[in-house]
Amino acid sequence: MKLRPSPLEKDPQADLACLARAFAGLTSAEQVTAFLRDLCTPAELEALSDRWKVVPLLKQGVPYREIHELTGVSVTTTGRVARSLDHGHGGYAAAIAATATPAPPESE
Repeated sequence: MKLRPSPLEKDPQADLACLARAFAGLTSAEQVTAFLRDLCTPAELEALSDRWKVVPLLKQGVPYREIHELTGVSVTTTGRVARSLDHGHGGYAAAIAATATPAPPESE
């Protein structure tokens, strides 16, 4: 009988850290897009995009049902994103800050 190698021990924290380093090593939105398209299925990309799409609406205080009507994203998903915004690890806040456009200088 053919011997098969044992699978590597799973270490979810180390695996996530490795993935995070891969993202951090990319230097443009185009590279991140290409990586995401290679890494994720179309359904996974849609789910990630939906979550990100509701973030600015939640920050503006738009009600969940109105977010659903505007975006088609479920109220349940919107609630999960809202919980992460309020009680998560700060990832959404960091991404918001990183993508915020600076205010134009005031004219004198």
